[in-house]
Amino acid sequence: MRSPLMRRFGLGAVLALALAVFGTAPGASAAAAAPAELTFATDSATTTPGGTVNLSMTITNNHTYDVWFVYQTIQPTWLTNQRPDLKYSFIGCSLATAAGATPCSGTGPADLGTNYGATVPPGQSRTVTLTLQVAGDSGCNGNIGFYSYYYAEFSDSTNVSGGPVFTPQTRVLCA
Repeated sequence: MRSPLMRRFGLGAVLALALAVFGTAPGASAAAAAPAELTFATDSATTTPGGTVNLSMTITNNHTYDVWFVYQTIQPTWLTNQRPDLKYSFIGCSLATAAGATPCSGTGPADLGTNYGATVPPGQSRTVTLTLQVAGDSGCNGNIGFYSYYYAEFSDSTNVSGGPVFTPQTRVLCA
């Protein structure tokens, strides 16, 4: 016959074994970096009607294979769309290269398919900068923000999708 102490010890041993097998720490997938990462930055948090803000988007290849293809969309956030008095447009797009900035080659600021240029090797990044122009007759005291989804294909035939990734918001101030 088993004593109560042995039954408790047996239950404790089973729990210890289960924790050892299944673990309590996060899995490797939680700690691993995404194969491709998209980040945003702006050169100013505020502007005035008639002003411009540069919105930079950087895709970083954290995979061990080249990025062959990137497709990206950028759309205004719901709150930005709720302010019809905020008037703005993208007036420029450039890709940062070792030789300096070159014009984007994509189909436009909302469809950034080929704007990141050629292959992105492992561990490297590409940055595209969109110039946002706020109209001179734009409303004030509102935020302009965007969100983006992206899709990247690698040379080993794998792919990754990401998003939504949100940009920093730009506040339109009255002078």
